Amino acid sequence: MTILTFEQLDLSPELLKAVQKAGYKRPTAIQQNVIPAAMEGRDVLGSAPTGTGKTAAFLLPAIQHLLDHPCRKPGPPRVLVLTPTRELAMQVAEQAESLAQFTSLNIATITGGVAYQNHGEVFNTNQDLVVATPGRLLQYIKEENFDCRSVEVLIFDEADRMLQMGFGQDAETIAAETRWRKYTWLFSATLEGELLVDFAERILHNPVQIDAEPSRRERKKIQQWYYHADNLEHKTKLLARLVSEFGIERGIVFVRRRESVRELSETLRKRSIRATYLEGEMAQTQRNQAIARLKNGVVNLLVATDVAARGIDIDDVDFVINFDLPYSADTYLHRIGRTARAGKKGSAVSLVEAHDYKLLGKIKRYTEEALKARLIEGLEPRTKAPKDAETASVSKKEKARLKQKKAAKKEAEKKKVKIRHRDSKNIGKRRKPTAEHSAYQCQGAQPAS
Repeated sequence: MTILTFEQLDLSPELLKAVQKAGYKRPTAIQQNVIPAAMEGRDVLGSAPTGTGKTAAFLLPAIQHLLDHPCRKPGPPRVLVLTPTRELAMQVAEQAESLAQFTSLNIATITGGVAYQNHGEVFNTNQDLVVATPGRLLQYIKEENFDCRSVEVLIFDEADRMLQMGFGQDAETIAAETRWRKYTWLFSATLEGELLVDFAERILHNPVQIDAEPSRRERKKIQQWYYHADNLEHKTKLLARLVSEFGIERGIVFVRRRESVRELSETLRKRSIRATYLEGEMAQTQRNQAIARLKNGVVNLLVATDVAARGIDIDDVDFVINFDLPYSADTYLHRIGRTARAGKKGSAVSLVEAHDYKLLGKIKRYTEEALKARLIEGLEPRTKAPKDAETASVSKKEKARLKQKKAAKKEAEKKKVKIRHRDSKNIGKRRKPTAEHSAYQCQGAQPAS
């Protein structure tokens, strides 16, 4: 059955009211698949690109579980969400508070970078749902400040990144400490990789596997196109013009290399464009400030790498700009998923140099989107797209067919019989009789004696 409304998901009136207030129109692909399975009491192994409503997909059934099975007495948390980073934990908690605003449930966060005494309130008051980072939470578990015995639902968000960051052992220890739980839900950007597969097998019991790519209908909310760029300088000029021509209020610019982040941000500022940047090794306070500056409209652009921007959830991003194309088509989907969130529309623009056309072809095939080239008046490229730019975007099957056709043509040319010029020069012409031949004909015409 196709689920067209949140009412069909059998959510409580309090949650439906919060969903409506948040501006969610209809469930996304991941929500349509995860929520019914989670509410049926199944373990879930889910994958979906950023920006497809993944957080709400696990928070809605988690909050519904708390409402369906209320506790007689307040006590320790019954839902525990683990995230790899502090900012992601804060964003998940913020969304949980928004969805639970019409209930009496308490939400709390436990992360690093916060003084111990500030978490005292969490331990001394009753909490229903806690969002935490593995390292700091494990410290409190060992000190017996956090009671795991009441946890009924354990959720891992961005588990692949958690494992990549070296939190695998901590996550398994926490899973062992919450062994009385009823359900485990694990979410990841992809469901590939030996680390993730092994981890999922150990902590999940007969899970329903959901790999929900955004539907074409959802992707249509994102208008996508690209500009052919001559070089780095041309790309920078195109970016600056994009900001002014489209009046970009809140955009994220993606670059490949960490070294380019600060450099591009400073170049944009010199052009009087309000920009800031995000680096993977920034102090937590600096990261929070950079994100807050974009959220509050102090700057219009945030320049970041994929690693630095992973897990950041900023509402009303109107433009995603791929200053450098990603090597992976999957990463492209993650990037553009930062815009057109919660049913809104957005734009995704790529700046493509000659050497990027193979990557562009890969993205076109993966997304099945016809990305078209555009021009900006006064900034037309001086160079042309490579001759094989069109063939770069055709499928492997089509490439093989073209190769075979070319080989067959070559073979046919080899088999042709070589015709000498003297044999072919008079083909199609009336031959004139020679003088000798004419004399013979005359002799032959005489009557016999």
